[in-house]
Amino acid sequence: MSMVAERERELEILIRARYPLIYILAWEERRVEKMLMRIAARLGQRLYAWTTSQGVVALDTARPTEVDPGARGPLDVLNHIEASPEDALFLLKDFHPYIDPSQPTASPAVVRKIRDLIPLLKESRKTVLFLSPVLRLPPELEKEVTVVDHALPTPEELAEALERVVRSARSRGLNLRLSPRERSEILRAAQGLTVSEAENVFARSLVMHRRFVPEVISAEKKQLIRKSQVLEYYEATEEMAYVGGMAALKAWLHKRRRAFTEEARAFGLPEPRGLLLLGVPGGGKSLIAKAVATMWQVPLLRLDMGRVFSELVGASEQNMRNALRLAETIAPAILWIDEIEKGLAGLASSGRSDAGTAARVFASFLVWMQEKTAPVFVIATSNDVSLLPPELLRKGRFDEIFFVDLPNLEERQEIFAIHLHKRGRDPQHFNLLRLAEASEGFSGAEIEQVVIAGLYDAFDAGRDLTEEDLLRNIRQTVPLSRTMREQITALRHWARTHARPASAPRRRAIPTGLVPQEA
Repeated sequence: MSMVAERERELEILIRARYPLIYILAWEERRVEKMLMRIAARLGQRLYAWTTSQGVVALDTARPTEVDPGARGPLDVLNHIEASPEDALFLLKDFHPYIDPSQPTASPAVVRKIRDLIPLLKESRKTVLFLSPVLRLPPELEKEVTVVDHALPTPEELAEALERVVRSARSRGLNLRLSPRERSEILRAAQGLTVSEAENVFARSLVMHRRFVPEVISAEKKQLIRKSQVLEYYEATEEMAYVGGMAALKAWLHKRRRAFTEEARAFGLPEPRGLLLLGVPGGGKSLIAKAVATMWQVPLLRLDMGRVFSELVGASEQNMRNALRLAETIAPAILWIDEIEKGLAGLASSGRSDAGTAARVFASFLVWMQEKTAPVFVIATSNDVSLLPPELLRKGRFDEIFFVDLPNLEERQEIFAIHLHKRGRDPQHFNLLRLAEASEGFSGAEIEQVVIAGLYDAFDAGRDLTEEDLLRNIRQTVPLSRTMREQITALRHWARTHARPASAPRRRAIPTGLVPQEA
């Protein structure tokens, strides 16, 4: 049975079982209306719809027909349902403002009237269905309402939308041929879009390129993220070739570059869950997160833990749920949580200063990590393992925990070569071994700043960058490995038995003239 048929069957069973109040969460009203028309026809019941602009109309006729245009208020339609002698389905569109306690339009009389209707609905063959793109329920109705999530189309519905666009393009003389792999990539890129959004972006891709380009389709998802207050969309601009060192971590990620494809599922591989990167500040953890999005060709979403927490009671938990739901909508995607320990700092005082808000938000995140089925790969970074709760570190939360240490001699040569090359200088003109030996204990970020400071010195002097400019700035820099010696030592000691090293075992030194290869 297809997913579309399963959704329809689930809804029909609820109606046949005389569930009085059903809340359908969906953006596309027409898709839900067609489903209810089929169900009503099979059950021999009438189908009516209500909107505040039209009142009550019949949907099961050749054209929508006015039944009670005067019943435009929320109480009016409830009285209409109570008085109606018919066995019918009543679809109330956008009814949530009248029952949401946070809205000024909410009315206790409306909530009370709904509760009064429940015994009548159970005894008759009447069913009230709320249709809305957002879920808003008062506490009085939480136990009485059954929620059905039809917010996003099934893969079958997206495939039908793609086929409609293909047929339309062929009728206009555009010869489109899609291989099974191309079709799979297109539909994967469209996951998270409504049918209408998918059809629009399919057509846009054809206008721009005369073919379907998955990157164009994926870019449409930026619109969803821009409306979010908690998630940020990062462009995939960083290349893995320009991340210095961390060869073991790169190899681990490279093996999973096709992890979200249908070929991987057919091979029997599960989708990867996530990665925790621990290490010293400036070691390149955030850079890796951005580069993975480029390697895997999936959207990169950054979860801002600071924006999750709100002063309103219950809003923080709702913010986290909305962010995780949106990430699943965009999937396949990478969810990046930078410096996760700072977002969880309130756990230590939970139950006292913050009324347990941080604990509840963290608990909902852990449950989602454990139970999620959507292809959302979580990359969390942390500089201080002592602030992380043990529940986050246990096996099963993440696929792997990697420790990003300070770069060794070989890696420092590579990092110098990368930053010189990125700024238009030929690394062969510099003694990379000498620079690497002089910068013992420097992080990747500190090496980058050495190159930038040297360029400023050379620019001010009216000449090109020299090796002496770099050596002078190395001597003038006090690295974090000195100022945070105790913390880094403790972190290394912990990582020795709890995490995999991101760097491969040391080999020979890199030749002086190394130039990073373009990706």
